[in-house]
Order: sequence, then C-alpha cells, then structure tokens
Amino acid sequence: MTDNDIIVLNSVLEQKKSEMAPEYLDYELFELFSFEQILKNFDLSYDELEAGRCSNPDDGGIDGLFLFINEELVEEKISPEDYKRNVILDLFLIQAKTSNGFSETVFDRFNTTSQDLFDLTKDMNVFRNIYNSLIIDKVIIFREAYLNLASRHPKLRIHFIYSSKGNTSNINPPIKNRCSLLEDIIKQFFNDVGVEIKLIGARELLDLSRIEKTYTLPLKFTENFLSKSSDNYVILSRLVDYYDFVTDEQNNLRKYIFDANVRDFQGYVEVNKDIDDTLENEDTLDFWWLNNGITILASKASVSGKTITIDNVQIINGLQTTTCIFNYISRKKLTEEANEVMNQNRSILIKIIIVEDENSRDRIIKATNFQTNIPPASLKATERIHHNLEDFFKKHDWYYDRRKNYYKNLGKPRNRIISIPFMAQCIMTILIKEPHLARAKPSSLVKSDTVYPKLFNEKINPSFYLFCAQVIRKIEIKLKKDIEDFTYQEKTNLKLHIGMVAIMKATGKMEYSIEDVEFLTIDNIDETLIFDSISTTIQLKREYMKEHDTSLERLAKSKDFVEFVKMCCFLELEEVIPQFD
Repeated sequence: MTDNDIIVLNSVLEQKKSEMAPEYLDYELFELFSFEQILKNFDLSYDELEAGRCSNPDDGGIDGLFLFINEELVEEKISPEDYKRNVILDLFLIQAKTSNGFSETVFDRFNTTSQDLFDLTKDMNVFRNIYNSLIIDKVIIFREAYLNLASRHPKLRIHFIYSSKGNTSNINPPIKNRCSLLEDIIKQFFNDVGVEIKLIGARELLDLSRIEKTYTLPLKFTENFLSKSSDNYVILSRLVDYYDFVTDEQNNLRKYIFDANVRDFQGYVEVNKDIDDTLENEDTLDFWWLNNGITILASKASVSGKTITIDNVQIINGLQTTTCIFNYISRKKLTEEANEVMNQNRSILIKIIIVEDENSRDRIIKATNFQTNIPPASLKATERIHHNLEDFFKKHDWYYDRRKNYYKNLGKPRNRIISIPFMAQCIMTILIKEPHLARAKPSSLVKSDTVYPKLFNEKINPSFYLFCAQVIRKIEIKLKKDIEDFTYQEKTNLKLHIGMVAIMKATGKMEYSIEDVEFLTIDNIDETLIFDSISTTIQLKREYMKEHDTSLERLAKSKDFVEFVKMCCFLELEEVIPQFD
C-alpha cells in the first residue's frame, strides 16, 4: 500500500463530511464510515449505524457494538418465541482509529475487556464504574438473547474488527500474537463459538466503499417462459441459478434487493421448517410443485437465450423461501454433497412484473403478501400516510425514508433523512410524551397494533410530523457541538427527553396539546431554548440519580423519571409565567 490510499481515503471522508454530515468531528465520521463499510451487507440506515456507536473514554476499546440475529439487527430485548431453530447470533465489536497504523495497546485493552464482558458469571452491573452505559446496555441485550435462546442451540459468531488508516500488508508479529491471544480468550467463554479477528486498513476501507449495490441482475431459466406482453414474465429457474441471482461475489445474500417493507425473515417457524424439510428430504417431487414461488418487481426486463436480465430488482414476495434456499445451498456447498446439489435440476417458480408507478407497486406488494404470514408492520410503508409524508417532506428539502435507505443511497444529507422508526420515536416523545418508551423500544413502536395508530394518523397535519423530526434532529446537532459539558452517554440516552422538555418550555405548558404545538415553528426552537432544555434535563437526571439507585440507561427508560421531569418543569413554568386571578 502507498500513501496514496490514505490520501484518497481522506478525500472520500472529507467529501462525505461536507455533503452529508458537516457537524461530525473527524473521528466520529471515521467511526461511522468504518461501521458502514464493515457492515455493508446488513444494509443499515444512518440511525442504526449511529445507535451502535459507544465510543468514549470508558468504552473498553469498543467504538461500535452491533448484534444481529439471523442477520437482522437487534436493538432491544428480544422475545425468544420469535425464534425456533437454526438461530445464528453475530456480535460485531468494532474499534476504529484514525491513526495510520495498528496499535498493540488496542488489543491489550480489549483482551481485558473481553474477560469482563464474555464471562457470564459476572454481573454486568458490577462494571458500571468501568464501562459506559451504552456498552453495558448492549452487552446485557446480547447476554440475555444468548441465554434465552440457549434451548435452540444457537450458533454464535463473534467478530472483532479493528479499522484504521494503516497498512495491513506488513502487520508485525506482536499484533498477530495478540490476535491469537484474543481468539483464545473468547473461546474460553463459549463452546463452539466462531471467532473472526480482522484488521482493515485504508486500502480495504476504500475497496469496501467502492462496492456498489447492483439492481440489474441476470437470471438463468429453464427451457421456456410465459409472457403475455413485455411487462410480465413467468419462469422456472433452477434452485442453484436462483441462488446465484440472489447472492453477490462473496456469496452473501443480496438483502438490499428485498423490498424494505417485507424483508424480515421470520426464522424457522413452521412454514419455513416445512420449506427446509422439503429442500433437505424431497427427491421425488420438484420443489416448485410444493412452493408458491417468488414475485419480483422491476422497471425493465429483456430475454436473451435462456437468461432474463432484470432492471431495478425488488423481490416483494418470497423472502422466506429465498432465505431457506440460500441457507440450504450455503450449507451444502461446505459438504461432500456440494457437486450433487449444484447439479440438481429442481426449480423455483418466479413471477416478474414490470411496473414503475408507485401506487401500483404498493398494491401488488400488499396483495402478494396478505396471503402469507408477514407481520402487519412490514407492510406499513405502503400506506397512504407514509406516501403523503414522503411527498410533504421532499417539498421542504427533507427526506422521509419510507423505503429504507432509498435516500441514503441517493447521497442525501444524513440529518435530513427521517426513517419510519425514527419518526415513530419523535412522535412518541413529543405528541404522546413518553420518551422513555421511545428510548426503550426503538424498533417495536411501529410493530405495535396499539401504539402505531396513535403515532401515524392521517388526521394529523404532515407539518406536525416534519416539525417533530426537525426538533429532535436539531437537538442531536446541538448535542454533538457541546461535547465538553455533557457525557456521550447522557446525550445518547436523554436526547428524546430533551425534546419533550423543549416543547414544554416553548409552549409554556406541561400538558400541552397538539394544537399548542401546531402554533410553533422550528424557528421557535432556537439554540438558546435547546441549550436551556439540555441543561434542565441533565440537571434533573443528576438530581434523580442521587435519590434513586439506578443506572443511566434504566433511568432513560423509566416512566417515573419522565413524570419527575414533567413535574419539575411544571413548577419551573409556574414560577416563570405570571398568574392572574
């Protein structure tokens, strides 16, 4: 590697900073950039990448911590009943340094940390004075998930990734020795754990950043296809050819080609167990005779010989089947049966529909998924309210990410992209006045049949949604600038509470109504008000913790703390606002 790699990488980072996130410090941007490249196959949003950050002086050598179960990000306590068998847990621990090399002390520090975090006999609460609350909170979620799924005999894979601007072609022996030591330490605590320890330098980061998502893909099919016109096709494709279609050059599943609305794999529930059993054991009936097949939406398709090339591929129905096929062939490729499986002629039925109109697209998504056990939340983004919000936000140069990562892929500024889960948190905080629930259950709000209708209602003016999103984003930016007065844990855990306090101060009411808020504009939430709200909230947090034996993350998820904040703000407002008989 030459210094050119570092020069080019710095240029890429500077461009990203100026175009997308100018408020980030250089080390923060490098961390998020590293997370994004390392976890590229998981297709995380900016909010999800940010939520995985836990870097500060008490991070134990961990700048980012991400847990995936069956390749789906886990941000809160899981329900074990959602997982049946063949469960895979991937825990990523990422250290990102802007230095031009790799340090032995990074491994020395994490070797010590791993002995605390991975020893299940040790109570994590003992380490609250050693590690920050973000680390503690995430490790508790990991531990509970691992233990709660123990009866399913999950496969655990732990990845320690160290990224810097260094050169990986000349790693010195002491670094390699420490990598081996770390692997040995981790294996002491878990039986049959897969351990990956990887160093990524400037060249690797650049290579990863250049990997683009390919939405135009060729798919081989068997002898014939059916088509009434150029806007629809029905084909049979061999399982192995379909596997090649849905995997990339590294044999990873192309998760991004599954419509974001309907791409949650449901684990090995009964229907998926049946699919898996059919793949493993059925050798007399062709697979497509026993399966409903796959539905693909595209903008264009062309046939040449026995290959159909499809533009803007989005698989809207068949994720469960696809994932089962992917897992089956991936397993077989590692066994002596590999050649036999790759030469099989078993096929899958595939419908390809050419459509560009968004309304038609969403109608097809709903129609093709109502027949299967897709959670209602997975189809929420097709509802009219989300279309309306996307259109309204765009008119004001904000971007409502109804289709996950659509605007991220277009390179829009990070702080102007509002995902549906983030929007739910904002409304839960400002309208419902329950920031503790928004903090505790960031990914569950949209899935709740009782909470969702309160958050997304066409009777609420779209401007209210935009205002709420702007308030929380403005607070986030202010918190990033004021890095000295408040800890990173306080900022992360309390930003939603600060949003609620800001609205109470702006309206002059503890129990404000939606009508009160509709009189406000984002200009009313100026920097002075935001700083005052930050100071108030964090001071109240410190007072509350003096009187209660609790941790910061428990406090942030506590209804009692929210009621304490509201009452204190009420007393403050009573003193400030003149009272008249």
